Amino acid sequence: MNIDFNKNNDGLVPAIIQDATTKNVLMLGYMNEEAFLKTNETKLVTFFSRTKKRLWTKGEESGNVLNLVAIKLDCDNDTLLISVNPKGPTCHTGTDTCWAEENNSNFGFLSTLENVITERVANKDTQKSYVASLFDKGINKIAQKVGEEAVETVIEAMDTNDELFLYESADLLFHYLMLLQAKGFTLKDIEAELIKRQK
Repeated sequence: MNIDFNKNNDGLVPAIIQDATTKNVLMLGYMNEEAFLKTNETKLVTFFSRTKKRLWTKGEESGNVLNLVAIKLDCDNDTLLISVNPKGPTCHTGTDTCWAEENNSNFGFLSTLENVITERVANKDTQKSYVASLFDKGINKIAQKVGEEAVETVIEAMDTNDELFLYESADLLFHYLMLLQAKGFTLKDIEAELIKRQK
Protein backbone atom coordinates (compact mmCIF):
# COMPACT_ATOMS: atom_id res chain seq x y z
CA MET A 1 0.00 0.00 0.00
CA ASN A 2 1.64 3.21 -1.19
CA ILE A 3 0.21 5.89 1.14
CA ASP A 4 1.19 9.49 0.44
CA PHE A 5 1.84 10.73 3.97
CA ASN A 6 3.61 13.86 2.65
CA LYS A 7 0.82 15.20 0.45
CA ASN A 8 -0.30 17.76 3.04
CA ASN A 9 3.21 18.44 4.38
CA ASP A 10 2.27 17.28 7.86
CA GLY A 11 2.86 13.54 7.55
CA LEU A 12 -0.81 12.77 8.24
CA VAL A 13 -3.63 11.24 6.24
CA PRO A 14 -7.33 11.16 7.16
CA ALA A 15 -8.59 7.77 8.37
CA ILE A 16 -12.33 7.24 7.99
CA ILE A 17 -13.55 4.59 10.41
CA GLN A 18 -16.45 2.41 9.22
CA ASP A 19 -18.22 -0.44 10.98
CA ALA A 20 -17.49 -3.60 9.00
CA THR A 21 -21.00 -4.97 9.55
CA THR A 22 -23.37 -2.00 9.50
CA LYS A 23 -21.23 0.07 7.08
CA ASN A 24 -21.94 3.17 9.20
CA VAL A 25 -19.19 5.78 9.48
CA LEU A 26 -18.16 5.93 13.13
CA MET A 27 -15.49 8.63 13.26
CA LEU A 28 -12.64 10.40 11.49
CA GLY A 29 -9.08 10.35 12.75
CA TYR A 30 -5.59 10.96 11.38
CA MET A 31 -2.71 8.57 10.94
CA ASN A 32 0.97 9.05 10.35
CA GLU A 33 3.10 6.18 9.09
CA GLU A 34 3.90 5.00 12.62
CA ALA A 35 0.20 4.87 13.56
CA PHE A 36 -0.56 2.96 10.36
CA LEU A 37 2.16 0.40 11.08
CA LYS A 38 1.07 -0.02 14.71
CA THR A 39 -2.54 -0.51 13.63
CA ASN A 40 -1.49 -3.30 11.30
CA GLU A 41 0.75 -4.87 13.92
CA THR A 42 -1.66 -4.82 16.89
CA LYS A 43 -4.94 -5.02 14.92
CA LEU A 44 -6.21 -2.18 17.14
CA VAL A 45 -6.80 1.12 15.34
CA THR A 46 -4.20 3.67 16.38
CA PHE A 47 -4.16 7.34 15.37
CA PHE A 48 -1.78 10.23 15.66
CA SER A 49 -3.44 12.65 18.06
CA ARG A 50 -2.98 16.21 16.80
CA THR A 51 -3.79 17.62 20.25
CA LYS A 52 -1.68 15.20 22.33
CA LYS A 53 1.08 15.13 19.69
CA ARG A 54 1.53 11.39 20.11
CA LEU A 55 0.21 8.01 19.00
CA TRP A 56 -3.19 7.23 20.49
CA THR A 57 -4.84 3.81 20.32
CA LYS A 58 -8.60 4.23 20.35
CA GLY A 59 -9.93 2.87 23.63
CA GLU A 60 -6.61 2.88 25.45
CA GLU A 61 -8.36 4.42 28.47
CA SER A 62 -12.04 3.56 27.97
CA GLY A 63 -11.58 0.02 26.63
CA ASN A 64 -13.78 0.92 23.66
CA VAL A 65 -11.28 -0.28 21.07
CA LEU A 66 -11.68 -0.53 17.31
CA ASN A 67 -10.70 -4.01 16.15
CA LEU A 68 -9.18 -3.85 12.67
CA VAL A 69 -10.90 -5.75 9.86
CA ALA A 70 -9.47 -4.15 6.69
CA ILE A 71 -7.83 -1.01 5.31
CA LYS A 72 -8.47 0.49 1.88
CA LEU A 73 -6.60 3.33 0.22
CA ASP A 74 -8.42 5.85 -1.96
CA CYS A 75 -7.59 6.70 -5.58
CA ASP A 76 -5.33 9.64 -4.60
CA ASN A 77 -3.33 7.56 -2.10
CA ASP A 78 -4.02 10.07 0.67
CA THR A 79 -7.13 8.86 2.53
CA LEU A 80 -7.75 5.58 4.35
CA LEU A 81 -11.05 3.76 4.78
CA ILE A 82 -10.69 1.48 7.79
CA SER A 83 -13.26 -1.25 8.47
CA VAL A 84 -13.56 -2.19 12.12
CA ASN A 85 -15.50 -4.19 14.65
CA PRO A 86 -16.04 -1.65 17.44
CA LYS A 87 -16.11 -2.70 21.08
CA GLY A 88 -18.52 -0.33 22.77
CA PRO A 89 -19.35 3.22 21.71
CA THR A 90 -16.86 4.99 19.46
CA CYS A 91 -17.28 8.63 20.52
CA HIS A 92 -15.75 9.96 23.74
CA THR A 93 -19.21 11.34 24.58
CA GLY A 94 -20.53 7.79 24.83
CA THR A 95 -22.47 7.67 21.57
CA ASP A 96 -22.03 4.98 18.93
CA THR A 97 -20.66 7.46 16.39
CA CYS A 98 -19.10 10.91 16.52
CA TRP A 99 -22.29 12.22 14.89
CA ALA A 100 -24.45 11.01 17.81
CA GLU A 101 -26.12 8.37 15.65
CA GLU A 102 -26.92 4.81 16.63
CA ASN A 103 -24.71 2.26 14.91
CA ASN A 104 -27.56 0.06 13.76
CA SER A 105 -27.88 -1.97 10.61
CA ASN A 106 -29.74 -0.18 7.86
CA PHE A 107 -31.42 -2.29 5.23
CA GLY A 108 -32.21 0.63 2.94
CA PHE A 109 -35.79 0.63 1.68
CA LEU A 110 -36.56 -2.53 3.65
CA SER A 111 -35.89 -0.58 6.87
CA THR A 112 -38.25 2.13 5.60
CA LEU A 113 -40.86 -0.51 4.87
CA GLU A 114 -40.47 -1.96 8.37
CA ASN A 115 -41.09 1.52 9.78
CA VAL A 116 -44.20 1.95 7.60
CA ILE A 117 -45.59 -1.36 8.87
CA THR A 118 -44.90 -0.33 12.48
CA GLU A 119 -46.58 3.05 11.95
CA ARG A 120 -49.68 1.56 10.32
CA VAL A 121 -50.12 -1.00 13.09
CA ALA A 122 -49.68 1.72 15.74
CA ASN A 123 -52.27 3.95 14.06
CA LYS A 124 -54.74 1.28 12.96
CA ASP A 125 -57.57 2.94 14.89
CA THR A 126 -57.22 6.18 12.92
CA GLN A 127 -55.91 4.92 9.57
CA LYS A 128 -57.46 2.08 7.63
CA SER A 129 -54.85 0.16 5.68
CA TYR A 130 -54.19 -3.34 4.40
CA VAL A 131 -51.49 -3.78 7.04
CA ALA A 132 -53.78 -2.70 9.87
CA SER A 133 -56.64 -4.91 8.65
CA LEU A 134 -54.36 -7.97 8.40
CA PHE A 135 -52.99 -7.38 11.91
CA ASP A 136 -56.58 -7.09 13.19
CA LYS A 137 -57.20 -10.64 11.91
CA GLY A 138 -54.37 -11.97 14.05
CA ILE A 139 -51.09 -13.79 13.65
CA ASN A 140 -52.66 -16.95 12.18
CA LYS A 141 -53.98 -14.96 9.21
CA ILE A 142 -50.63 -13.20 8.73
CA ALA A 143 -48.81 -16.55 8.81
CA GLN A 144 -51.33 -18.01 6.36
CA LYS A 145 -50.68 -15.11 3.96
CA VAL A 146 -46.92 -15.77 4.15
CA GLY A 147 -47.59 -19.42 3.27
CA GLU A 148 -49.80 -18.45 0.33
CA GLU A 149 -47.24 -15.98 -1.00
CA ALA A 150 -44.45 -18.55 -0.58
CA VAL A 151 -46.38 -21.09 -2.67
CA GLU A 152 -47.10 -18.48 -5.35
CA THR A 153 -43.41 -17.52 -5.43
CA VAL A 154 -42.35 -21.16 -5.86
CA ILE A 155 -44.87 -21.64 -8.67
CA GLU A 156 -43.59 -18.55 -10.50
CA ALA A 157 -39.96 -19.63 -9.94
CA MET A 158 -40.67 -22.76 -11.99
CA ASP A 159 -42.22 -20.72 -14.80
CA THR A 160 -40.44 -18.47 -17.30
CA ASN A 161 -42.13 -15.17 -16.44
CA ASP A 162 -39.50 -13.28 -14.44
CA GLU A 163 -41.80 -10.30 -13.95
CA LEU A 164 -44.39 -12.44 -12.14
CA PHE A 165 -41.66 -14.14 -10.12
CA LEU A 166 -40.38 -10.75 -8.88
CA TYR A 167 -43.95 -9.59 -8.17
CA GLU A 168 -44.67 -12.65 -6.02
CA SER A 169 -41.26 -12.42 -4.35
CA ALA A 170 -42.04 -8.84 -3.33
CA ASP A 171 -45.41 -9.97 -1.94
CA LEU A 172 -43.69 -12.74 0.03
CA LEU A 173 -41.09 -10.41 1.51
CA PHE A 174 -43.71 -7.79 2.42
CA HIS A 175 -45.88 -10.31 4.24
CA TYR A 176 -42.83 -11.87 5.90
CA LEU A 177 -41.89 -8.45 7.32
CA MET A 178 -45.40 -8.25 8.78
CA LEU A 179 -45.07 -11.73 10.28
CA LEU A 180 -41.73 -10.81 11.85
CA GLN A 181 -43.32 -7.78 13.51
CA ALA A 182 -46.35 -9.78 14.62
CA LYS A 183 -43.90 -12.11 16.41
CA GLY A 184 -42.02 -9.13 17.88
CA PHE A 185 -38.95 -9.36 15.66
CA THR A 186 -37.24 -7.27 12.96
CA LEU A 187 -34.71 -7.79 10.19
CA LYS A 188 -31.98 -6.98 12.73
CA ASP A 189 -32.93 -10.11 14.65
CA ILE A 190 -32.66 -12.19 11.48
CA GLU A 191 -29.30 -10.58 10.71
CA ALA A 192 -28.05 -11.43 14.21
CA GLU A 193 -29.11 -15.05 13.82
CA LEU A 194 -27.34 -15.35 10.47
CA ILE A 195 -24.20 -13.76 11.91
CA LYS A 196 -24.22 -16.33 14.74
CA ARG A 197 -24.28 -19.10 12.16
CA GLN A 198 -21.09 -17.78 10.53
CA LYS A 199 -19.04 -18.47 13.65
